[in-house]
Amino acid sequence: MKSTSDALKLGQRITILPVVHGSGDFAVEVRRLMLSTSFDCVAVPLPPSFQNEVEAAVQWLPNVSVVLQREPKQTFATETEYSPDDDDDDDDDIESMFGGENPFGEEGRASYVPVDPCQPVIAALRIAMQEHISREFIDIEDEHYLPVTAILPDPYALKQVSTERFAAAVLPAIAKPEEDSRIRRIHWMANELHRLAKTRKSILFVCSVLDWPWIRDAYQSAVDRPPAAPKPANPARIFAVEPRTLTFVLGELPFITGRYEQARAELDDDENLSIDGIKSLLLAARDSYREEFKKRARPITPQLLKVLLKYARNLSLMERRFTPDLYTLVSASQQIAGDQFAIHVAETARSYPYFDDDEHPEVRFGIDQIILPDFTHLKVVSRLPGHPMVWRSCNLNPRPERQQQVEWQRAWNPFGQCSWPPEDEAIERFRTHIKDSAIDLIGNDLARTEKFGASMKDGLDIRETLRNWHTGDLYVKVFPPARGKLDCVVMLFDSPADPRDYPWRITWHAEHHDESTLSLFATDFHKNPVGPGICLAQYGGCMFLFPPRPIPDIFHDPRFNFTDTLEERLLAAALFYSREKHIALLSHSPPGAGWRRLARKYKKKIVHVPMTRFGSSTIDKLRMFHVLNGQPVRSFAADFIRKP
Repeated sequence: MKSTSDALKLGQRITILPVVHGSGDFAVEVRRLMLSTSFDCVAVPLPPSFQNEVEAAVQWLPNVSVVLQREPKQTFATETEYSPDDDDDDDDDIESMFGGENPFGEEGRASYVPVDPCQPVIAALRIAMQEHISREFIDIEDEHYLPVTAILPDPYALKQVSTERFAAAVLPAIAKPEEDSRIRRIHWMANELHRLAKTRKSILFVCSVLDWPWIRDAYQSAVDRPPAAPKPANPARIFAVEPRTLTFVLGELPFITGRYEQARAELDDDENLSIDGIKSLLLAARDSYREEFKKRARPITPQLLKVLLKYARNLSLMERRFTPDLYTLVSASQQIAGDQFAIHVAETARSYPYFDDDEHPEVRFGIDQIILPDFTHLKVVSRLPGHPMVWRSCNLNPRPERQQQVEWQRAWNPFGQCSWPPEDEAIERFRTHIKDSAIDLIGNDLARTEKFGASMKDGLDIRETLRNWHTGDLYVKVFPPARGKLDCVVMLFDSPADPRDYPWRITWHAEHHDESTLSLFATDFHKNPVGPGICLAQYGGCMFLFPPRPIPDIFHDPRFNFTDTLEERLLAAALFYSREKHIALLSHSPPGAGWRRLARKYKKKIVHVPMTRFGSSTIDKLRMFHVLNGQPVRSFAADFIRKP
């Protein structure tokens, strides 16, 4: 059990705990200290005018809320606080939030206390209320609160170092306060601690790590008490937060904050939730991703998640953090698993399981902005500011709305369809690779072994050498040049294939001499529009003839009606139209006796190339292809086409 040292003591009665606001790790540290040490008073750096509302909001946890106090309009800003450029930036922020021009105008400024389970100050108040410990709000009343933030070390360091060492390591980087308002606050809180020390035996003071050395100096120097400020004209009020905007309020990601609350309710271990919560977030995003895309979903395997986590870790270290932020997680997910999985990660990250808007009115947050229930627009600052937030944009191709998809389906011209050239090039390169692999396998069947003479030929034959070890002779392999060519490649991605899953069956002819004649069976592309005149389908199986030649549609050709399955029809057509003795077959399993008999019927041979030679992610990418509603759509298709 960790305990505080004399470095965090003010006299015999006060323990000062410097924290980073908005940190779940520091909230756990506050709980550990309060449950291991007996205190009869908890002091927090908030004004008394917030006490009743904050404590009422704490009782409403785990529902997240804010306690808001408006400032007088006539003192909305000064030149030292805000510049005209800042106002322009804020206007741009609110316009981007609401998708257009700001309809609200300037109404004023306010400060708020985020009643967040991962706020160390809120955690201290919550435990104190449950343990019936006295609470004191000792900050000075100030209607024009100016927050103080700084770039601080990642609180995850608390897993390896004590709170005292963490605070001591930050000391050289903490600037001495120069603003008059901040000096007044520090002197006021130091005098309040003197007042409490006269009547209380054991006091815990939870404050920002940026303030604690100066409060300590002021306490030991016995500075003069500043004049008391007048009571604020506007009372503090409790507001619920619109769930989709919780990211702008909470210190941790909403999903991880929810995990802390679930661990609290179920008495689970939450020591490492700042990291374990990231893993849970990715697993939850994977489940929702699979639920939406089903068979079209890219497999999010443990190996892929391992690569994603390693990439996110490296990005975090580049930014001098131990734990990733939302931008890092989404960027890593986009790079490793694609746009659609990254969208699910972003949506899962902002999900919070506890919400009840019946008790308090609801407000909507933005970047330093808030919209009240009466549509009043305010600029806001937090009285418990954590790390300074840097908001960055990440370009993701969102899923179209259902109504928009219906409109695209209605506008589809049934007499025009074509492929997308980048996908044609990718599948043709893969076809060439399969053909070359099959030719190599044909050559391997003709390999022979001979006694070593003057050359190692194609390598040492270990098996034959060991068999003749008693003679002392070495044997080498000889691979003769492969004879013959391949002009037909069959790929069976899903075998046995359910005809109900692959209702679309067609033969496409080449547009130029570098393309193959392609016969395929695939999913119904009409059901998955991704853009105007752009639909998504998935191969079940396909046949390539190269050089291209005109052939009838094999799925309507009565010569192949003797086949029972889609795979057999595809294979029979390949054997019939191939001009060479061999055809290449890419599939998970080797051809069975029935397929071999089919090959003998056409006096051909099947060269099997195992699917296991290629990564599952490669196969999954190749299986997904887009159908365009005519060649003119190719001019803008790239704006809508992204792999899931």
